[in-house]
Parts: sequence; structure tokens; C-alpha cells
Amino acid sequence: MPTVPPPEELLTQEELIEKFLQNPNLAERYRKHLNKIQAEDVPIDIKPVNPPDIFCTEPQEPKQFFWVRARGYIGETDMKVHCCVAAYISDYAFLGTALLPHRQYNIKFMVSLDHSMWFHAPFRSDHWMLYECESPWAGGCRGLVHGRLWRRDGVLAATCTQEGVIRVEQNPNQSKL
Repeated sequence: MPTVPPPEELLTQEELIEKFLQNPNLAERYRKHLNKIQAEDVPIDIKPVNPPDIFCTEPQEPKQFFWVRARGYIGETDMKVHCCVAAYISDYAFLGTALLPHRQYNIKFMVSLDHSMWFHAPFRSDHWMLYECESPWAGGCRGLVHGRLWRRDGVLAATCTQEGVIRVEQNPNQSKL
């Protein structure tokens, strides 16, 4: 398991957005985008370890870490329930990792083509897990991302892979040939 700060030392995604929205110099288009994200009712607690600079158009390393867990109490139940919740969690912000080196583009849409998971050890999806995401490749309107969900005790709980279609806005001056 990678060495990262524990979730108790990090801000939630909502707290990070609030921090950005308090900036009076924030451009209106960023303010609208952040308000849209904030309005989504996501049943996941997310604490980014290395939040990307959302205002930067420079390429960034295609690697992200998040502490994640389901909101609320699920408890000791059938492991299949925790696996289903982990599958939902694993899809959130996963494909976005492939975009980090390509920040100069405006994304029209992204959609998953396939998403596979392998479960290695028992876990609780309502307990904090470290989600390690990295993208070894993106190009030709596609992105590939690998992820690992680590329990707090350092045990690898699940591995994920996703390929998706990514469409960007065409530059009007760019040739279509």
C-alpha cells in the first residue's frame, strides 16, 4: 500500500470545493462547474490525497489517490453487498485519471466501455479504503485506467481496470483530416 496521509488529516471533496468557491477571483465558468459538482448527491465520502489543480491546463501525472467509503452504515452483511458498493465507488472519478496529462482539452463527454474488478480479501465498503488510480495510456479518444482499493491495514482488497471513450471539443481551426 502506498504511504499517504490518513483520511483524518485530509479535507473532503466538498470542503475542497467550498474552499475554491470562497475565492472572489474565481472565474465564473469554474464557479459554475464547481457548483454543479457540489449539487450532485453522491453517496460516497471522498478525501482526495493529491487533488489535481482543477484550474491548471498543464499536463499532470495520471495518478490519483483518494480515501473512499460509503456514506452511512452498512455493517456486517453479505460480502456481496460490500462488493457491489465497492464497484459503485470504484467507478467514481476513475476515468478522469486518464485526463490528467491532457488538461488542455475541453471534455465533451466520457463513458465507460468496460469496467472489471477482482476481489482479493474481505473488506467493509463503509470503512475508509485507499483508492489508488493510475492511467498508463490515453489516446485515440480512449483512456485506460487501473485501480487498487487498499484496506487501512495495508491489505489489497480489490483491483479494477476500466477503458472508456473520451470525446473532446473540436478546435474550429483544426483540420478534420
